Amino acid sequence: MSRKSVLIVDDDLDIREVLAETLEGRGFEVATAANGLDALAVLRDLPVRPSVILLDLMMPIMDGYAFLDQRRKDPVLASIPLAIVTAGHGVDRDRLGDGVDIVRKPFDVPRLVGIIHTLAAGATRSA
Repeated sequence: MSRKSVLIVDDDLDIREVLAETLEGRGFEVATAANGLDALAVLRDLPVRPSVILLDLMMPIMDGYAFLDQRRKDPVLASIPLAIVTAGHGVDRDRLGDGVDIVRKPFDVPRLVGIIHTLAAGATRSA
């Protein structure tokens, strides 16, 4: 896949739509999921795994922390770079693991795009 792809996991439909439009306008292919459980299903159904996952932490059904727990159990999913996108201030860094980028809402779009490019480039080199 020549274009970088991003999976946006956020329970807020408005945020998903605006972020998807913003990233698509910058050349990314975008898939979305409304919560962690939905994200696991989307990841199973995508023909090619995304370059990067943008994950909200506070969501119903399966929150970001539970998604991270499931992701760690699957080597394929664990290999996909991930950044946290959150409005929350009580981020439990111990549950996130080392080296996870955190992007605060509202987004600084140039910073977010830079993080996506950096993560995707790192994944490409290690693949």
